[in-house]
Amino acid sequence: MIIDRVEVETINSFSKSELLKEVYGLIWILPILTLLLGITIEVLVIVWLEREISASIQQRIGPEYAGPLGLLQAIADGTKLLFKEDILPSRGDIPLFSIGPSIAVISILLSFLVIPLGYRFVLADLSIGVFLWIAISSIAPIGLLMAGYSSNNKYSFLGGLRAAAQSISYEIPLTFCVLAISLLSNSSSTVDIVEAQSKYGFFGWNLWRQPIGFLVFLISSLAECERLPFDLPEAEEELVAGYQTEYSGIKYGLFYLVSYLNLLVSSLFVTVLYLGGWNLSIPYISFFGFFQMNKMVGILEMTMGIFITLTKAYLFLFISITIRWTLPRMRMDQLLNLGWKFLLPISLGNLLLTTSSQLVSL
Repeated sequence: MIIDRVEVETINSFSKSELLKEVYGLIWILPILTLLLGITIEVLVIVWLEREISASIQQRIGPEYAGPLGLLQAIADGTKLLFKEDILPSRGDIPLFSIGPSIAVISILLSFLVIPLGYRFVLADLSIGVFLWIAISSIAPIGLLMAGYSSNNKYSFLGGLRAAAQSISYEIPLTFCVLAISLLSNSSSTVDIVEAQSKYGFFGWNLWRQPIGFLVFLISSLAECERLPFDLPEAEEELVAGYQTEYSGIKYGLFYLVSYLNLLVSSLFVTVLYLGGWNLSIPYISFFGFFQMNKMVGILEMTMGIFITLTKAYLFLFISITIRWTLPRMRMDQLLNLGWKFLLPISLGNLLLTTSSQLVSL
């Protein structure tokens, strides 16, 4: 069989185009892998910071042996949990027992899809970005409840029930606060919300236009993260370790990861919704526009935006860590009363006031 030159060139061009399609198909994975690597590094930094700040508040030394200044302590703890034996409860529901931590981790990782770390630096700029985050964050308590139920342990089951009740109690006022921000920005996109705050710099932040909503959002986000004084689902003195009592090894490490991922997501959303995101505190002027660096402007602005966003997020992290060692743990009835009797009507009144002001301004 003889193949002419035209057919050979056609076959070669077809094979090259198929190869390019495969290469382009793999390129979209790179941003996701980069984001996962960044999230991992951020969690390690938060763990180290919490230990150092906690030690400073309590006048202790803190981690100092694993690496310089104890920087490798979190890596050492993760490696230890990775190689520990994975013990399964003999009378528990093993499939649910294994799925519970995975659901909690995956639901929180999906929240990073709509978080803009810088200008045009977001994986998915959706028109319903903030409400997608609320919907995704509502899935995590399901994993915690599954973990508590499948352990066949009354303390674990009580911890799972507390996690579900706490999430329902504080998800509603948090949603009302987010809805008020969406009304002010005329959009539910996280990118649009940040850009709406860039007109007047520091004075354009939603913090000044929504001070009541900011306080309610701050309290609700701490409760969603189960941080002190809202760590009722895993109160050691009452429930041993709550829904994670029967877990060990890497599955226990996943719950450890969930708590810090949740704290990181909440701090980033506080930055995006109320603190202007990647914008500077002065009226927006492109600093790099004064220089003739056309090819490098985009990269430098993106890097500066990421730095500004993370700096504001770490401010919230410092506040949450300080509150942990300042306020005592609440009782369960006090926790529910605060959510249903105080934060819910306050957030609803704030939403109605915001709606009224927007209607009057039309």
